[in-house]
Amino acid sequence: MIVKLHQAIRSLVAAAQSNGQSFRVVENRPEAKRNYRPRFLVGSWFSYVPAILLSSGLVTLSLFGIKQSGHLQFLELVAYDQMVQMTPSDDQDPRLLLIGITEQDIKKQKQWPLSDQVIAQVLNTLQTYQPQVIGLDIYRDVPYKPGTEDLYKALQANNIVVVKQLPTDNDQGIVPLANIPPSRIGFSDFVIDPDNVVRRNLMYGESPSGKVQAVSFALQVSLKYLKNRGFNVSIKPESEALTIGNVPFTRLKVDSGGYHLPEKEAWGWQSLLKYRRPDLARQVTLQQVLDQELDPNWVKDKIVLIGVTASSEKDTFPTPYSAKQTNNFEMPGVMIHGQMVSQILGTILQGEQQLWFWSQWLEWLWVCGWALVGGVLVWRLNGLWSLGGAVLMAGVSVWGISFFVFTQGGWIPLVPGVLGLLASGAFVLAYKAIYRTYHDPLTGLPNRRLLIRQIQQVNRSQGSESQKLIAILFLDFDRFKTINDGLGHLAGDHLLMQISRRLQEQSQPQILVGRVGGDEFALCLNQISHAQEVTAFADALQKHLSQPFYWQNQEIYITASIGIALECVGQNFQAGELLRYADIAMYRAKELGTARHEVFVEGMDTQAVERWQLETDLRAGLQNQEFQLYYQPIISLKTGKIAGFEALVRWVSNKRGFVSPGDFIPLAEETGLIVPLGQWILQEACQQIQRWHEQFPEIVPLIMSVNLSGRQFTQPDLVKQIQKILDEVNIEGDRLKLEITESMMMNDVETAIDLLRRLKGLGLRLSIDDFGTGYSSLSYLHRFPVDTLKVDRSFVGRMEEGSDSEKYIQIVRTIISLGHNLDLDVIAEGIETEAQVRVLESLNCEYGQGYYFSKPLSAKDAEELLNQDKEW
Repeated sequence: MIVKLHQAIRSLVAAAQSNGQSFRVVENRPEAKRNYRPRFLVGSWFSYVPAILLSSGLVTLSLFGIKQSGHLQFLELVAYDQMVQMTPSDDQDPRLLLIGITEQDIKKQKQWPLSDQVIAQVLNTLQTYQPQVIGLDIYRDVPYKPGTEDLYKALQANNIVVVKQLPTDNDQGIVPLANIPPSRIGFSDFVIDPDNVVRRNLMYGESPSGKVQAVSFALQVSLKYLKNRGFNVSIKPESEALTIGNVPFTRLKVDSGGYHLPEKEAWGWQSLLKYRRPDLARQVTLQQVLDQELDPNWVKDKIVLIGVTASSEKDTFPTPYSAKQTNNFEMPGVMIHGQMVSQILGTILQGEQQLWFWSQWLEWLWVCGWALVGGVLVWRLNGLWSLGGAVLMAGVSVWGISFFVFTQGGWIPLVPGVLGLLASGAFVLAYKAIYRTYHDPLTGLPNRRLLIRQIQQVNRSQGSESQKLIAILFLDFDRFKTINDGLGHLAGDHLLMQISRRLQEQSQPQILVGRVGGDEFALCLNQISHAQEVTAFADALQKHLSQPFYWQNQEIYITASIGIALECVGQNFQAGELLRYADIAMYRAKELGTARHEVFVEGMDTQAVERWQLETDLRAGLQNQEFQLYYQPIISLKTGKIAGFEALVRWVSNKRGFVSPGDFIPLAEETGLIVPLGQWILQEACQQIQRWHEQFPEIVPLIMSVNLSGRQFTQPDLVKQIQKILDEVNIEGDRLKLEITESMMMNDVETAIDLLRRLKGLGLRLSIDDFGTGYSSLSYLHRFPVDTLKVDRSFVGRMEEGSDSEKYIQIVRTIISLGHNLDLDVIAEGIETEAQVRVLESLNCEYGQGYYFSKPLSAKDAEELLNQDKEW
């Protein structure tokens, strides 16, 4: 088709040229369609790849952590059993004959254990058929008369291997039985997994000291068979394998395949038992042997294993085949020995492959690979049925590969692969859902919901102690509807894509970008110290956006109106409200003319604006020294004389006039301005009390009380600050008392106690302010190195009010008694009547303060009061 089209074009060109006409072929390139691609598709690659890689890595690490803890072992062993059951069975092993002692045999003999006479008769009968090896899987450590001598004589035959318990250091090796050499004695010690299933073969073992080496019963039988057939074999226990002749049997490790075994369970030289089939070999009963109902060919040159198959004798064990059995689900021990013998001989004589395992790094790649597959499938597929089908097929693939490898003799971890596939897919699916919920589908930028969350998170990350600002710039592009109508929505979408990329060029760690509407974008700036920084940034941004955009080789010029809203970080910060304020400011900018910016100053929530302005004035007030201290006398209720003063800060703003402490103190706490303000209060209060000491030497040394804020209390250099002030003012520490609330100390009791002790080290006096109104500190009060309890005004003021007055008197009495019992003095605040004074005197309260004595006074008025030497 393309060749014919080229030929037609050439014909047209030739015809035009022959007529003297010019001909030009114009290539039609729909740049809009070629260049445009929704950001969600492009951006999703950059957004999802980290999510896929992260989920794959985390899932792989988590699964290996779970695997190493052993929590996946049960599931892996169940999968192993399923694959064993599904593996095609081999034919019966013609080398073996099993003689089982059944329930009928035991009833027939009317004795258990069987007498030595019966066992000797069985052995002698079998010898007449010329077997290669007879394995006696019946313990004969203790004689069972009659016939003991006959049994010992029968056991002298060189082709008989007997079973014993696994020896220990105390046994000093295999103890000869009836003069049987150790080469014809093997230990029987089935290795049972935590789920009580036999899957492992302990072929060779050493005692912890290494003094005793023992060969398993199955291996001893196999070696005897090989030697009787002319094979010269020896055992070489090596670190990674047990070499029999020239054939290495890989040593099972703690983490081989799906195992994660305790070290004590992986001792010796173990191999994974590769079950042939439940009916591994021909079986006859003990009575058949005694009655000589045997075909000689069943025995001649064969391995004959004799053992108990009667379930009543508890010599049966669960195997991987047990899970699908409804009765007789356990396999007799003699049959398991037969499985082991068949596996050993098959490996040595026929070169059958042993079960092999991957190394750890290959298992890591296997799990990580399927985790990546799960993540990619979920990322690429959107439909429920297509996604479900793909994940199901992937899961079947994990099983299929694992089963195929198992049929080839390998055991790779199935469960971690499946879990990696599902877990990573679930992780990416959740991320995909969240991404689409919180991102704009066209540009990939955060939408309004996510942007508000991000801004709120920025506020929390800066902490309540930060003095920085957060600013939001709300952008609306002028005449965007005209571009959409004139050039089409495809052009409008392409323009929005270019705008988003240009805005992202401004993105820095302290700048967030989001699309919050049709042609509306928002930027969030943090770590802002002054509003001028934001307006300067807005100017630069408008210049950047004034550069032309392009659509199908056309230049498009567009301008933006920007609204700006600023807020100081803190607990009351609301990103949604701030975004709304910026939106209002943007419309104000449009009203005043396009391509400009306006800062939000008025709006529906005037309280936020006033609060921001109050903070600004508060900062200015600190710089302009608009604060002053007032001093409320503290009176000794015993002498009626002034004992000290409490320093109280007052703010007389140049712009606002008198500002109530209830208005600016909380704001100072929230913004962190309380720290410099508190330092100034301490400095000023210490200087004032020092001046009064010099001015009134005849008065008993006065004490100045200063309230310590929560922010100050958590300052790491608080002790150094106070020490510096005391040194500069040249005042003794015991002239200064710090008042601390209960709640400040109860946030971190031990740290608070340590800080209080260091403050006491400066000689300071310490007081618990508003005692009884905060956290319950009674259990720690005896540990706090304080001097004073201060009874809150809420208790004092109600001692003479109505029917509850007696109750509050009792509360005050309790606080005073508690203080006295701890050798603390007590100050009652908020005293307003003489009756309250009399009650407090009767309760032996040492000090009081309140409007009854005096309101807070300026330094000048306080000096006049000291001059009067007034007594109340």
